[in-house]
Amino acid sequence: MEKLDKLVSTAVPLQIEDIDTDQIIPARFLKAISKVGFGENLFRDWRYASDGHEIADFVLNNPIYKGSILVAGRNFGCGSSREHAAWALGDYGFKVVISSFFADIFRGNALNNGLLPLQVSQQTLEEIFRTIEKDPNVLLEIDVENQTLNLNDQSITFDIDPYKKVCLINGFDDIDYLLSIKDEIDEYERRAGEIVS
Repeated sequence: MEKLDKLVSTAVPLQIEDIDTDQIIPARFLKAISKVGFGENLFRDWRYASDGHEIADFVLNNPIYKGSILVAGRNFGCGSSREHAAWALGDYGFKVVISSFFADIFRGNALNNGLLPLQVSQQTLEEIFRTIEKDPNVLLEIDVENQTLNLNDQSITFDIDPYKKVCLINGFDDIDYLLSIKDEIDEYERRAGEIVS
């Protein structure tokens, strides 16, 4: 996984609540087992008409909005537990999703795939939407180490599981993390062996 320590980016505002995983990546695109290629079908039924033409008024088709941060309405990632939703967001180029609430399974899948689900208050979320509407080129600064989101001289703190924070900062999946503490594990095994004998 890519490391995610600090990020400065513009953001894409998706002001829709209760976005479920089938809307993020429709079930008919779940046949592949590789994480690559899912981004082209991210929000497929909102981005494209049935004839394949782009739907002009959908935010991902609007050239004004770009960046590696998606700002979404409350209750993002609800519905089925498909990990492909996190794959599609990451493959499209998003590194962070900001919302006022995430479904638990989506949150876990996102973190396991190097995507930060950054939860803020509803009031802060609305302020972010207003700020992006006024200036689509506004930069959001995210510091995972210090757990801060900076916007217009305002610093907002966010929570993250300490273990997943270490994994994001270092670009570790669970196996990478275990390999990173191999010496400690070996030492523990050595001591445990001495106690048993």
